[in-house]
Amino acid sequence: MSARMTRNAIRNCTRALLCLLAAAASMPGAASLPAQTEQNAQKSQTSSEITRKDLLAQFNESLQELTARVTPSIVQVQVTGYRALNEKNDTDANTIGRQRSLGSGVIVDPDGYIITNAHVVKGAQRVRVVLTPATAGDSQVRASLGLGEHSPPADARIIGIAPAIDLALLKIEQKNLPAMAFADYTRLKKGQLVLAFGSPEGLENSVSMGVVSAVARQADPDVPSVYIQTDAPINPGNSGGPLVDTNGELVGINTFILTESGGSQGLGFAIPSSVVEFVYHELRKYGRVHRSIIGAQLQDITPDLATGLSLKKERGVVVTDVLPDGPAEKAGLKIQDILLNLDGRAMGSVPLAEMIISTRPAGAVMQAEVLRGTQRLTLAIPVTEQKNDVDQLGDLVDPEKDLVVKLGIYGVEIDAQLAKQLEDLREPTGVIVAALAADSMGVEADLQPGDVIHALNGKPLATLAQLRAALKALPTGAPGVLQVERDGKYLYVTFEMD
Repeated sequence: MSARMTRNAIRNCTRALLCLLAAAASMPGAASLPAQTEQNAQKSQTSSEITRKDLLAQFNESLQELTARVTPSIVQVQVTGYRALNEKNDTDANTIGRQRSLGSGVIVDPDGYIITNAHVVKGAQRVRVVLTPATAGDSQVRASLGLGEHSPPADARIIGIAPAIDLALLKIEQKNLPAMAFADYTRLKKGQLVLAFGSPEGLENSVSMGVVSAVARQADPDVPSVYIQTDAPINPGNSGGPLVDTNGELVGINTFILTESGGSQGLGFAIPSSVVEFVYHELRKYGRVHRSIIGAQLQDITPDLATGLSLKKERGVVVTDVLPDGPAEKAGLKIQDILLNLDGRAMGSVPLAEMIISTRPAGAVMQAEVLRGTQRLTLAIPVTEQKNDVDQLGDLVDPEKDLVVKLGIYGVEIDAQLAKQLEDLREPTGVIVAALAADSMGVEADLQPGDVIHALNGKPLATLAQLRAALKALPTGAPGVLQVERDGKYLYVTFEMD
């Protein structure tokens, strides 16, 4: 029942009571009752209105206080670089041009570490960060009109990118910044009040309010990723900004919307805080994300699957494959085992299981409860790191010898032995980017792990010494053009020597 309906009901009851009292006015001693009752009703109504006003005022003040506390942690991300002129238009999809774009970010460490989306900094040659200006006294209007203290945009370095998760870590050279704490994702609830901060359509330092529509939504059935769904208005430019709870803590990073018009339609999605925190620490430490696995293939149970295999549960997660000699097989996991829980958390879907596994550090041991037929078993399954070609290159790095400071990379020379392992190389010479240097002051160059550098400004390179010498010969402000082989294709990566 709504508040308005309640007030109407109270008024109707009061009128009925007054009529009864009026009819009984002739009774001895009853002459003063109607007036006294009406006065009490008026006092009650006035008191109720005051209470409502007090509650609204308190709610308003709480939102203002929360916004004022959170806003200094929000930044605008300005990106200059090369990308497709119109990635949604097939005609222009193959036309690359220099573009400027805007996104959002959030400070997660006082020493200048900022989380944003990977797609915000895609193709970036230069990234700058605009900090939220301080309020001029008590007036946010004065600050917004440029009458407060404004800092010039700060140059940011890309510490690392996790394209598969759509997160990137930036670093600016400032200290004692207001950082936002990570919320406990496991405590998030549907219907919970949240605020979305960022720069929608380039409108810096904006906030919108809504609720959590779903705590764990799988947007793509083929991709085991879980998102927070919210109806807090999110628009282009909000990407990379935080979704914040009423405690002022980060519950997610706004990443995309489902829309046909291009604007918010109440279907916004954010990467959960537990994933963001894990990726942040991985990027800060390694410049890339180590993906953890247990060596098992999982699949959601459907009623047909349960009937056909005579499973004891019609919903949940079933094991469809176990990697030979992998950690899951060694722990005793078998095909058709039903995964009931991992580390005490009930398993209802593959995305949830994948999220928990992938955010465990390599070497950790997970407690898995499984149902095998009618028997419940508890298995201790070690977590290991998924290896790929780029990760194996990282293992070859000698941090003291292989750092190329001016590019902010760790390079490995391609010799005959390495060339045999990299059979798809079009040219089996050069310097391969084994990893990005997390704390390097190198130039802004769009290099990725796995890239092979063949030449600088048209001069062929085969060794780290030749690369370093060519970089050293470039004067400050001079343009640099690297010929790079990436995924079997040649391209040019440009930069400006600092």
